[in-house]
Amino acid sequence: MARFYRIRAPRNSMYTGSLSATHKWGSLPGLRCPECGARWAGGMTAYPGVDLSALSERGAYEKPRPEPFDEFVRLRELVRPLVPPGAQLLPGAKFGPLVGTATGGFSPLFFHYVEMPLVHLEALEKLQAEGVRGLHGFRTELRFRQKTHPELLELQVLPHGRLHPECTPPDRPPPCPKCGWDDFAFPEEPILDAASLPAHTDLFRLSDFETVFIATERFVEAVRRLDLDEVDIREIPVR
Repeated sequence: MARFYRIRAPRNSMYTGSLSATHKWGSLPGLRCPECGARWAGGMTAYPGVDLSALSERGAYEKPRPEPFDEFVRLRELVRPLVPPGAQLLPGAKFGPLVGTATGGFSPLFFHYVEMPLVHLEALEKLQAEGVRGLHGFRTELRFRQKTHPELLELQVLPHGRLHPECTPPDRPPPCPKCGWDDFAFPEEPILDAASLPAHTDLFRLSDFETVFIATERFVEAVRRLDLDEVDIREIPVR
């Protein structure tokens, strides 16, 4: 069976990289669900290649706020044609390139901000040359305070795959059928659901936990061969 790994930033880092940045076109608003009563905006996926400049209602995405469910759905469907087919669009999903300032040093793969994973252009090209699939990097509009700095791209890492039910609480309530709210903590001993895992990409987020990056063995082997430091790699069992 294929092997999969959780990828994240190390707890102790030799790099000092720091961002003060947002996505140019804002984000989907949060929602207020009339069925379960939840008010939430947990989406961590960014779509840095999306351009809302031709959308007459682009101002509706600029200010984070909760909206009634029907208005959230209306705004979500306005941007759906602009994102990759089948993309998960949770409340809080972000659009456009990163705009802001960057200071300090950034590792070749920089996962310290889960909503804006970064990669050096050179590292991305090397990974792609190694045959790593599904990596899409988009240019940022970051301003660096130091004169010498790498060219940083933002990785667009889409949600795929889910946790196996056996690693979640036995009394876990089902997700809200209307808004999808699913309130449970990430398990201490996660297991991936084999039937839900993608076969076309070597790096993805979990659909039910967008803060969690999962990589294939191909990705991990390439990272190790290329000596791309500052990545914490932990295998996760699959069932």
